[in-house]
Amino acid sequence: MSYSEISGGVTAARGFLAGSAYCGIKASNPDRPDIALIYSLQSAVGAGTFTTNRVKAAPVRVSMMTARSADVRAIIANAGNANACTGVRGIENAKRMVAATAGTLGVKDRQVFVCSTGRIGVQLPIEKIEKTISSLPAVCSESGSNAAAFAIMTSDTKPKEIAVEFEIDGTLIRIGGIAKGAGMIDPNMATMLCFITTDAVIEKKLLQRALSVSVEQSFNRITVDGDMSTNDTVLMLANGAAGTKPLRYNSPAFKLFQRALDHVTRHLARMIVEDGEGVTKFVEVHVHGAASLTDARRAAEAVANSNLVKCAWFGNDPNWGRIMDAVGYSGAKMREELIDIYYDGVLGVKGGMASKTPFAKLQEIVSAQRFSITINLHVGSAEYTVYTTDLSVDYVKLNMGE
Repeated sequence: MSYSEISGGVTAARGFLAGSAYCGIKASNPDRPDIALIYSLQSAVGAGTFTTNRVKAAPVRVSMMTARSADVRAIIANAGNANACTGVRGIENAKRMVAATAGTLGVKDRQVFVCSTGRIGVQLPIEKIEKTISSLPAVCSESGSNAAAFAIMTSDTKPKEIAVEFEIDGTLIRIGGIAKGAGMIDPNMATMLCFITTDAVIEKKLLQRALSVSVEQSFNRITVDGDMSTNDTVLMLANGAAGTKPLRYNSPAFKLFQRALDHVTRHLARMIVEDGEGVTKFVEVHVHGAASLTDARRAAEAVANSNLVKCAWFGNDPNWGRIMDAVGYSGAKMREELIDIYYDGVLGVKGGMASKTPFAKLQEIVSAQRFSITINLHVGSAEYTVYTTDLSVDYVKLNMGE
């Protein structure tokens, strides 16, 4: 059993509509939609994962409560303002967004997730938002995924969406999603929002389990700049519109569902990294032969987040010495004289020292837009992979302030 990619994004699954509008959060750009709505025509169960940053934006705090609800119907999200570090008023504004959406759709407040992304420390223009929310259902449709994906963008250069379908008991099941993210991207999610829908029949606890596993294999393995956000959120709604038997844990049908969901989250995670602020290179950092999974992750993330390593990549310099240095301070168990490092499978370091591979060959590899770094510690059997980028001059310019 397998799955295949289809069009439709977050509205590919039956019974889901989406759309967007401009409400004036950034008054200087009236042609850019800045609020999106995704909702199910029937009751759905919801699951979510949220930032582990102890500074949590108001919408994150509100949505974490919503995630406890037995059923959900909608997601309302805005761009241009994070509604983070905004105190009690920020919480009230997030709840007002929820109430306005619930009132417009005729559902309960506890059935609406709310998300925000953008600048931290600024209060939402809540009156503008409430007025716009009332008009959103009229522009929502089964083809509204791209509009919603475009509306939640901040420094992204393009909308991010994907959908897949597969067959269970003779019925096609669909999973689709959209995401945003370009800066403040670091494992344990990132400055990113991701909304996923499915028409599969699955109970809430199992949906949460599937999503948590999928996020760990995707969004928790990406980094652009090492900064974890206040607003990171992944939400998933399952409305059961396919009408099949409920998925059972560890059944062949559930395993197929998990693989398909993992494909969706990994695809969106890669799109986020590839669209990182000022990014010119997409790099896969693989650590093998670690003493434990924790050590493998420590080593991979140390390399993936090293500004020195990332700047070298931007300059087309393999500079394996900086990689060795990052592994050394990562805290992972290692012995310098055992480490091998490969560039796209080409040996660059053997036993902690330069291999016989010509420098020009390694330089050619890191001059490409995509390449992999494989680090074998030779002290165990654990492995871990992180997806990362270079660090460019444009990244600095983009983050100098407005």
